[in-house]
Parts: sequence; C-alpha cells; structure tokens
Amino acid sequence: MTRQTPDSSLVELVIERPVPGGHMLARLDGRIVFVSGAIPGERVRAVVTRRRGQVSWADTREVIEASPDRREPSGDARCGGAVYSHIAYGRQCALKGEVIRDAFRRIAKHPLERDVAVLPSPEEGYRLRARLHAQDGQMGFHLEGSHALCDADATGQLGPGAFEAVDRLRKTLGVNFGACTAIVVSENVAASQRVALCELKPDWDPGLFAGLPMVEGLTGVAVLAPRGMFTCTGQDQIVDEARVLLGLESDLRWTRQAASFFQGNRFLVGDLLRLVLAAAEGDHFVDLYSGIGLFAVALADRGARGLAVEGEAASGQDLSDNAGQCDGRLSVQHGPVEAVVASLPAQPPDVVVVDPPRTGLSPEVLEGLLLWKAPRLVYVSCDVATLARDAGRLLAGGYTLSGLEGLDMFPRTAHVECVAVFDA
Repeated sequence: MTRQTPDSSLVELVIERPVPGGHMLARLDGRIVFVSGAIPGERVRAVVTRRRGQVSWADTREVIEASPDRREPSGDARCGGAVYSHIAYGRQCALKGEVIRDAFRRIAKHPLERDVAVLPSPEEGYRLRARLHAQDGQMGFHLEGSHALCDADATGQLGPGAFEAVDRLRKTLGVNFGACTAIVVSENVAASQRVALCELKPDWDPGLFAGLPMVEGLTGVAVLAPRGMFTCTGQDQIVDEARVLLGLESDLRWTRQAASFFQGNRFLVGDLLRLVLAAAEGDHFVDLYSGIGLFAVALADRGARGLAVEGEAASGQDLSDNAGQCDGRLSVQHGPVEAVVASLPAQPPDVVVVDPPRTGLSPEVLEGLLLWKAPRLVYVSCDVATLARDAGRLLAGGYTLSGLEGLDMFPRTAHVECVAVFDA
C-alpha cells in the first residue's frame, strides 16, 4: 500500500521492480512513480521531482524498510555511472536480468521461459574508454539528469592512474584547456597504452596544441577538431591482442584510433567476443555496424569469409587496416548499413552479426534483413528497449529466439549488454 505522509513534500512508496534507465517502479494512488535510489521490496519516503501526465519521478530521501541488498555507495550515487552503487553487486546483475526479461514481455510481446543470466564484471577499473566533460577549468562526469560535474574518479570506473594522468594533462594545457569540450581517455585491455583525446570547440585552432610535452601516465595525446584528428604527442593508436582478449597464441590484433568506438569493459570484452564467435557459425558472414572489426576480423581469422560494414570515418579506417590481417577473406564497405541491406547479396550469408548504436536497427535495416532470410542473426545490443523492439519485428517476421545472454559491461549503472541469437 502507498499513502501520503504527514509531510506533504514526501510520499511513502513500496518499490515493486526495476525499469530501464536506473529507476525503480512504485505506485501512488494507482499512478506510476519512477524512483531513484531504491531497491525492489523496500519501503521508502521520496520527494517527487517532476510529473508528466499520469507518471511521476521521485528521489529517495529515507529508507523505512531496507532491502538486505542495500549498501553504502562509494561516492555520490548521482554521479554518472553510479546509479546502482547503493545495491549489492549480485543483486545488480539480477535486476538487470529482470529488466531484460520485462522488456521482452512488454515490448517484444515475447515472454521468456527462464531468467536471463548476466555475466558479472569487477566493479572497479573496468572502463577502457570514458568521456570526461570539461567545464570551468575542471573535468568529470555529469550528475544524472544535469550538466553539473561530479568526481569521475570517485566512481571507481577508470583504471588505476587514469584520472590522475588526464588531470596532469589538464594542468599542462593551462589556458588551452578551455578549448576542450571533453577529454576522452582510451586504454587497451592490457593497460599498457593510454591515449587522451581532447575534443575541441569549433573556434579553436588545433595548432595551439603542437609541441605538447609527453604527460606522465599517457602514451599519446590527440585533438579532435571539426576538420579531423591531429596527434599532439606520442602515439594516438591503441592496440589490443588476441592473446590478451582471448588467451590465444596468435598474432591477431586490433588497432584503433582514440576517436574510434570500442567496447567499454576491459574484463568482459573477451567474453563478448567469445559469445559472438560461438554463435556466428558458418563459412560466410556479414558484419553490420562493424566498428574497428572486433567480430569480423576474428571471424575471418578463423577461416570464414565475410563483409564488414562501417559508416563512421575513424572506425572505418581502422576496420580497413585491421582487415589487412585476414589474407583477403574480409571485404570492407564504408557507408551506411541501409545501403548494403537495400538489395539481396550475391551470396546469401550463413550468419549476420549486427552491433547497432543505442537506437537499434532502423526500419530499413530490419526490412532488408528479413528479406535476406539469413539462417542465423546474432544481435549485439547496448540498449534493452531497442533490442526488444527489434526482436518483436524479427519474431513476427519468422525468426525464433534461440539464445539470449547479458553482460554487465557497466557495473553500478543501469546499462546491460545483450547477445541475442535468432534462427530462421
């Protein structure tokens, strides 16, 4: 039961279940309330921060009946990347499994028969890539729902020494730090390389950063300006090796620029790659939204032939370079995925791998893939809601869901990576 408390600024709520985005669902007089800072099963007092129609949002102010899974967060739980920090880690993974299952029930209209396992990760030092926003001479993550900065280092996401190294760069830049809208720090899994990329405001000249001295803790510094990326000092590339990611005796490696996308968790990127390799069976594949070629290069390296498609410039350049290791088995196409799926391939692939952005597959890509009728589709997703939306369309188009697993690529956050396998 929920009721109004004598203090009219607070409401008393019983927390029911998790929802995407980090909030928990409760009800007040039959209306939905999305509550931050709570755990399912708890009774809390919360302040309503905003309303929209029949839905309200509220922040927990007092815990009346606490969950046994409640813990003291290390740092400000409102800081980006810490929204689940008040929850014991095992329960975090369980809640993310519930979010996946609920999304498939509500959005895909496909109730799952069993719980979804979410592969755990160490909670600290996991980030391979992070964007630190620059503001008023300081840098950090944003507080949830605002543009105010908070202490990124206190969230524990960055590897040892990463924040200190970038802070030394901030001090070295001096007044030129004001040219940066953000600094992106990127590392390899082995933590032997760390590059800082300053994203410049449009009216600043990257030439001001020429001759920058090497900064302790970094292996390179680059700037990203409207007309391209420029290396200031050291090396702007990061290299990951199959022997580190997969534990293989192999010369296979993936090289990427600091501006290129790469999976964010140093502890789970190898597990993600293994899951995709295990699911993507066949001699001929197509990899859409290929990025730098994490999946495509590994598939070609084990003997399959395929096509990798990437539309983003920096990642596409890295993809072409990395494909050079594959002895001609991997073709690369630069440009939008929609252009590729608009026509039937000359050779139907045995499997299609997709790893789209948070927005998921566009209607044009979904329509094209359904016409391709590939025997298997391996869908890597960083957004449960758009995965469930697209899954509903694939299931309605004749595919069956034969596998679904989660990976906790971002501990203490509400985000969860999924690998879904669909068979025709």
